[in-house]
Amino acid sequence: MLALNNTNTQPFTFLLTGIPGLRAAQNWISIPFCLLYVIALSGNSMILFVVLHEQSLHEPMYYFLSMLSATDLSLSLCTLSTTLGVFWFEAREINLNACIAQMFFLHSFTFMESGVLLAMALDRFVAICDPLRYQTILTNARIVQIGVIVLIRNVAVMLPVVLFVKKLSFCSSMVLSHSYCYHVDLIQLSCTDNRVNSILGLFALFSTTGFDCPCILLSYVLIIRSVLNIASSEGRQKAFSTCISHISAVAIFYIPLISLSLIHRYGHSAPPFVHTIMANVFLLIPPVLNPIIYSVKTQKIRQVIVKVLIQKQLRI
Repeated sequence: MLALNNTNTQPFTFLLTGIPGLRAAQNWISIPFCLLYVIALSGNSMILFVVLHEQSLHEPMYYFLSMLSATDLSLSLCTLSTTLGVFWFEAREINLNACIAQMFFLHSFTFMESGVLLAMALDRFVAICDPLRYQTILTNARIVQIGVIVLIRNVAVMLPVVLFVKKLSFCSSMVLSHSYCYHVDLIQLSCTDNRVNSILGLFALFSTTGFDCPCILLSYVLIIRSVLNIASSEGRQKAFSTCISHISAVAIFYIPLISLSLIHRYGHSAPPFVHTIMANVFLLIPPVLNPIIYSVKTQKIRQVIVKVLIQKQLRI
């Protein structure tokens, strides 16, 4: 089998895949995908706009929400061109460097979302367990520091992954399993030893989402213990209500992630299109649902969005 090293002067090209077994229906399948991208882009852009321009939303909780929206927006943009390109134009070819770049940003923004969800859990923990020191603990400077730490962590864990992918040689089999470049999918096409790449990928996963998820769970154990010590049922209900949006965001991020991991590991008998649809659901559902959840469940966000929309109507 011919091995093609990435240092070859000839540009190495991979072939992206739409929905295996449903190629004839891809034009129809692209319609809901397109709608989901439109909702994700417009919803997260709206959240960013209202948080940045409305003075009353310049609080730690909403700063973290704007970070989440910026991450979701970036995550959607990472896969939009290749996914819709495959569905609409059969534009399946992607060169190695573009594939590695997409893989880097795709995984980095996924890990960043996990880090932002942990930061939001910290915000809820301080707001409920130590409300008197909330403003002194979560200052603007500290929020910036948290954002920078999350960003540096993601770049630090992804750079070795990218560098070792660049060292791989690839065989004549060039067909990827998704409409975007996924690390596990990419290294499986290598005809050289990819054990180091697998170990680095697992390390990146466990040092980000594998660390964040237990910390989020721990924060909610402490939050629940603190809430149960509140004497009045009204006070307990009010405290829990401030966490509903964040709990929903955590659920719609981690449940598809865990489901996708289980399907990849144990669902070998499942049709190929199940793996592909689950992978796309994992990437699209959080960016689509997060702005909807926060708009519906957070009264302040909802009021500002309504005010902005009314002002636009009056200008028209």
